[in-house]
Amino acid sequence: MKTKGIHHISAIVGHPQENVDFYEGILGLRLVKKTVNFDDPKTYHLYFGTDAGTPGSIITFFPWPGARQGRIGTGQVGVTGYAVPVGAYDFWKERLESFDIEVHEEERFGERYLTFEDVHGLKLEIVEREKGDSNPFQHEAIPLEYAIKGFAGAVLYSSDIEATDKVLTEELGLAKRAEDETYFRYEAEGEMGNIVDIKKEVNARGLMGAGTVHHIAWRAQDDAEQMMFSNQLRADGYHVTDIKDRNYFNAIYFREHGEILFEIATDSPGFAHDEPYETMGESLMLPAQYEPHRAQIEANLIPIHTSKK
Repeated sequence: MKTKGIHHISAIVGHPQENVDFYEGILGLRLVKKTVNFDDPKTYHLYFGTDAGTPGSIITFFPWPGARQGRIGTGQVGVTGYAVPVGAYDFWKERLESFDIEVHEEERFGERYLTFEDVHGLKLEIVEREKGDSNPFQHEAIPLEYAIKGFAGAVLYSSDIEATDKVLTEELGLAKRAEDETYFRYEAEGEMGNIVDIKKEVNARGLMGAGTVHHIAWRAQDDAEQMMFSNQLRADGYHVTDIKDRNYFNAIYFREHGEILFEIATDSPGFAHDEPYETMGESLMLPAQYEPHRAQIEANLIPIHTSKK
């Protein structure tokens, strides 16, 4: 079994409008879906990605105003990485600094990274990559030749590096590509979200809260491939959930032995099946079981609007 790479990454944040202002307003991603947490409809579930919300570009958020701040550490995705076209590095450094965002620069496996935090403390980085299609989402302040293309990958903070190495290589089919003093590097066969690093030393144990990643999801082409992953994982002793219908994909979950929560999500049906592609993200979309309660749900949610800066 071989995944093509990351499908999406889901995180916990604070106020939803601050979340929209940062990811759409500053980073130039599209709010492709405004819905609710299917397990807790009193809060939003917001999806941001490329123009069509392509797998490998989707970051999702559970925004809880007033949520306690989490701590990034072992058992979590430590850093979420975005890929930009070659030649876009300086544009992004200047843009982030223009919003008074503290930016650091580092090199890893011969690549230059801009590292920074979002408004709620989530750790992010930007790196130039040749692979991947350009993002056609039009943002008035970001030329298309500089727009974020999707995920570059992620840095995993494992409590058991050997166990996480095993699940990446033996269960998900990533190839171990490189090692330096600080990281191990793995690569999947897809073009976006295909590079994953494990950091060798992480001091703190992660605590869930605002500014932390809840889970990382890996791509399955369809339901049949997802079932093959599930059967293989169960046979190898992992506890895998039943299939969860998330409306825009089907999902299964398991916690690998480095304590990071993994999901395997199907590429289909995608985000345009319940509203027109042209207006995705503008209206609150609810799954069928919550539609009869729309008025009550909307009354409990903080109004938000899209933001381009």
